[in-house]
Amino acid sequence: MSIAPAEGTAMGVCDVCGNTYDKMIAVTSGGMVGNFDSFECAIQAMAPSCAHCGCRVIGHGVESDGRIFCCAHCAREVGEHALTDRA
Repeated sequence: MSIAPAEGTAMGVCDVCGNTYDKMIAVTSGGMVGNFDSFECAIQAMAPSCAHCGCRVIGHGVESDGRIFCCAHCAREVGEHALTDRA
């Protein structure tokens, strides 16, 4: 795997901020595909939000009944006492 951009790489436009950049990141997840100029924009567009505190879940998180939480503490705050952190 090479992380160097190919010579003559075309400029791309970030799906989130609209910035034009020559080192775009393509992210595929769950059937969604996005093109971004930074991980920050990719996270903003594709990471789920915690059902309790609203922060972006970029780690393992925990899930119950289709709701995603950033950690077991947030899950307990809304009554999900059986969940534990998976770290």
